[in-house]
Amino acid sequence: MRFWIGIIAMAGVLLAQDGAALERKNRDNRHLAVILLGPPGAGKGTHAGRLSHYLGIPHISTGELFRENIRNENPIGKTAKSYIDQGNLVPDAVVLEMLFARTALPDCKDGYILDGFPRTVTQAKALDQRISKTHQLIALNFNTPDEFLVDRITGRLACKECAKIYHKRYDPPKQANICDSCEGALYQRSDDKEDILRQRLAVYRKESQPLIDFYAAKKNVLRQIDGRNAKEQVFHDVLDALPQVALLAK
Repeated sequence: MRFWIGIIAMAGVLLAQDGAALERKNRDNRHLAVILLGPPGAGKGTHAGRLSHYLGIPHISTGELFRENIRNENPIGKTAKSYIDQGNLVPDAVVLEMLFARTALPDCKDGYILDGFPRTVTQAKALDQRISKTHQLIALNFNTPDEFLVDRITGRLACKECAKIYHKRYDPPKQANICDSCEGALYQRSDDKEDILRQRLAVYRKESQPLIDFYAAKKNVLRQIDGRNAKEQVFHDVLDALPQVALLAK
């Protein structure tokens, strides 16, 4: 009798181990959802495009998503516009509806990169609840000091004709205030001025810290990227921060 009890117990242990292994396998095979966090000018947009091409998954900018839906004058775009026109924040429910409609499209079947979402812990929790079983979530925080960003951004110049970007110190044009490519006039964007930039950074720091804390509390989700490094080094660090299974699959 004891022999059969031992056999049954051992079978139970093996089944539990097999179940755990299957759960780990399914978890490892989840699609990748990458969230980009970081202050204005930290390089999120630059590296999002490269990462999208490298992994073969779309880069979804919620700012562009808003503009697209409003341009198309579809129901959700009209709803969002009604709040924006009144100077109000678009409610989370509307933002989430817009986002999940986009991620349901076929090009997102293998994963996606989110830029500008989530902005609040409430949005982060809603996203987590929606995709935790189907996607492996990685939050990349482009950690960049304010003084470094002020130096980087306030030195930027843009061409009025072709929109090419220069930097007064690090990448100046051959002729002062003249674009090398099209000879258009160079100018400084209004939101690249120091007083405006510092205000934007202060708002970002206040609003983003709870979100960073939320992802830091989750196991193996938040990855820190040093945004002060050269562009190629930053992209290398981004790839190192991603699960190897996602990179090998491409």
